[in-house]
Amino acid sequence: MVDPCAAVLVLIVTGFLCLGIKESALAQGIVTAVNVFAMLFVIIAGGYLGFKTGWTGYEVPTEYFPFGVDGMLAGSATVFFSYIGFDTVASTAEEVKNPKRDLPLGIALSLSICCCLYMLVSIVIVGLVPYYAMDPDTPISSAFASNGMQWAAYIITVGAVTALISTLMGSILPQPRILMAMARDGLLPSFFLDVNKHTQVPVNSTLATGIVASILAFFMDVSQLAGMVSVGTLIAFTMVAVSVLILRYVPPDEVPLPSSLQESIDSYMLRHNSDAQMINGENPAKSPGDPCLPLLGEKKVAVDCTVVEKLEALSSCTLDEENRRKIASWTIMLICVGAFILTFSASNLWFSSLIRFTLCGAGGLLLLSGLVILTCIDQDDERHNFGHAGGFICPFVPLLPISCILINVYLLINLEVATWVRVSVWLMIGVLIYTFYGRRHSSLLNAIYVPKAHVDEIYRSSGAML
Repeated sequence: MVDPCAAVLVLIVTGFLCLGIKESALAQGIVTAVNVFAMLFVIIAGGYLGFKTGWTGYEVPTEYFPFGVDGMLAGSATVFFSYIGFDTVASTAEEVKNPKRDLPLGIALSLSICCCLYMLVSIVIVGLVPYYAMDPDTPISSAFASNGMQWAAYIITVGAVTALISTLMGSILPQPRILMAMARDGLLPSFFLDVNKHTQVPVNSTLATGIVASILAFFMDVSQLAGMVSVGTLIAFTMVAVSVLILRYVPPDEVPLPSSLQESIDSYMLRHNSDAQMINGENPAKSPGDPCLPLLGEKKVAVDCTVVEKLEALSSCTLDEENRRKIASWTIMLICVGAFILTFSASNLWFSSLIRFTLCGAGGLLLLSGLVILTCIDQDDERHNFGHAGGFICPFVPLLPISCILINVYLLINLEVATWVRVSVWLMIGVLIYTFYGRRHSSLLNAIYVPKAHVDEIYRSSGAML
């Protein structure tokens, strides 16, 4: 069964997004305002009907949670696509005037408002009509119709249409920026790099995203698309949580620089080598070996330190720091393994009780041990310098990222097998693109890796040379 109307709507929204980010933001604001008005109507009018009728929807013959916690989480995993729009804020960071302040504030406020509205609408609708008597196609309008408010269906329909448009704009808007960033890194063809000079929009990336989305909307059912989008969103959120742990405890100690800075890197290596040998009381002119080795060797000394600090750094043993990084790395990996074991065994009821409880205990032990270890060991000092220029930072580390990993993995496992099959096809397409194009054209192919502590000095020296 095909849906040409959905495909046409996607193409219309794609064409509108090509007009510019300001025009898109204005349209997004209008349709969102209409959608919020419709939701407030549902909450207020539905609440009035609920108190008038005595909330008959909650008078069910069965107990609460009729499908158990597993059923609740399975439903949560399916509708998780409702939260996909929040990555739009982060994806448009290059177009924000003050990203340090505006990005965290925008994400937190929009997430809080949407969560409150979603929960209030759900509370009202379930209270008006029992869950087993709801119309799966039009649950909200049918709930009002069953209570004598057929005219409310027009307001709800307008809200549903604006919600659909808002979701389309929020879903299509960030993807072209991601494609453009990937093309900038060489992972995709330069075709996706084209930015319109007038609208400042990556037109080629936007059109490609819209065409692919319209094809999917034309051939696939909305429930199938919802499952695929939920998987992608959950995987992305899980990767972010793992990345927070990595950047806090084992941030990369080497940074890739473009090969165009080769001359500046060589010049800095020579000066750094001479400085280090003078501290050791050696004559740089008589020192054997390659002058480039000290920069990449075991002893890393900052050039802008005093002589006393350099001598202390050279004489100190870095074994403790190395062990800390190794312990943190293995602990993060075991946390991910423990989260998978715990959620997989808890979700599969066809396991015998002994095997299920044993696996749950092993996974829970790995998670708890990882939490204790990461809480006890120190976080890496480089976390203040790598990828963070001030502003908001994730709180409650490592508890919050570990909780996110556990919940997201559980929701992923509770999705249908057919959804995972469809997502696997997409992942395989991505692997093939990377294998045959991205790997050969990546900007990191000829990159030069240098210690993080020397990057700023190398860039300063390259600017002085220019």
